[in-house]
Amino acid sequence: MNSELDVPVAFLIYKRPDVTRRVFAAIAAARPRRLYVIADGPRDEAEAARCAATRAIIEEVDWPCEVFTNYAETNLGLKRRVSSGLDWVFAHEEQAIILEDDCLPDPTFFRFCAELLERYANDPRVMHISGDNFLPDKRFGRTSYIFTRYIYVWGWATWRRAWQHFDIDMQSWKDATIRSRLLQQFANPQERRFWNNVWEQTSAGQINSWDYAWAFACMASNGLGIIPSKNLVTNIGFGPNATHTLVKSGFGPVPSASMEFPLIHPDVVARDIAVDSLLGKLASTRPPLHARIAFRLSQISSSLLRRQSKS
Repeated sequence: MNSELDVPVAFLIYKRPDVTRRVFAAIAAARPRRLYVIADGPRDEAEAARCAATRAIIEEVDWPCEVFTNYAETNLGLKRRVSSGLDWVFAHEEQAIILEDDCLPDPTFFRFCAELLERYANDPRVMHISGDNFLPDKRFGRTSYIFTRYIYVWGWATWRRAWQHFDIDMQSWKDATIRSRLLQQFANPQERRFWNNVWEQTSAGQINSWDYAWAFACMASNGLGIIPSKNLVTNIGFGPNATHTLVKSGFGPVPSASMEFPLIHPDVVARDIAVDSLLGKLASTRPPLHARIAFRLSQISSSLLRRQSKS
C-alpha cells in the first residue's frame, strides 16, 4: 500500500475534464490526507456541463482523504477565483502544495515539496517552492535546487506565513518608495521595464492574473523562491480550451523528470546570481507575434462570450 502524503494539496479546476482527470490521477497516486478543491463557475450554459463533468471527477476519491470543496456558482475569473480560493485554503492550513488542472507533476514532485516545506517552515526568507525548471540544460552544480527571486507556479507550494503578504489588488505598488526600491533590483533595463509594465497593468486591473501579484508580494518582501534542478511538472493545457496558454511559447510544456533523493541542499540560503540572470532574460523576452495575436484574440472572444451571456 502506498504511503499517504501528510501535506494538504490544493487543486484548482474549472471546465476541462480531460486534463483534470490526468492531474487528479497523479494526486491520487500521492494519496494526500487532505484535498482542497477550488473551482470557478461557468460563464454560460455551454460551460455549465463541462464544469459539472470536471467537478464530478473529484467524487472519485477512493483513498483515506478528507475532501474540502470551494465551488463558485458564478464565474469569478482566474484572478479572483485563484486568490480567493487560496485565501480559503490558508485560512485552514499552515502549508499546502498547489496544482492547477493542467499541471501534471512527476511523482517525486510531492516529496520534493513536502521535504522543503518542512525544512524551511520557519525561515521567512523562503516564500515559494516551485516544481518548474525552464532551464533544463542549466546545471545547478551538485545541489537538488537553487534559490531565486523568480516565482513559477505550474506546480508549487508555500506557507500561510508567506501567503499573508499577498494582496491581489497590490495596494503597496502605489507607494512610490516601494515601487522604486523594487524596480532598482533589476539591473537589466529591459527587465526593469517588463516588470514595471506588468505590475502597473496588474495593479490597474488590465491583466486578469493573480501570479504577477504573487511575484510582486514575494519580491517586495525580499523573499526567495526555490526551483528544482530538474523540471518536475509539465503543462498539458496548451490549446483552444486554455485560459492563457493558448499557444506554445518559451514557457511551453517542458518534459518532466524525477528528482533523486536524498536531496542535496545548497550550503547557504541565498539566490543564485548566475541562474537569476538567465531567468531574468527569459522573463523579459517578448513573446513572438503569433503568440501575442492569439492571446489578444482569445481576450476578444472571451469578452464577446460574456456580453452574449448577459444579453
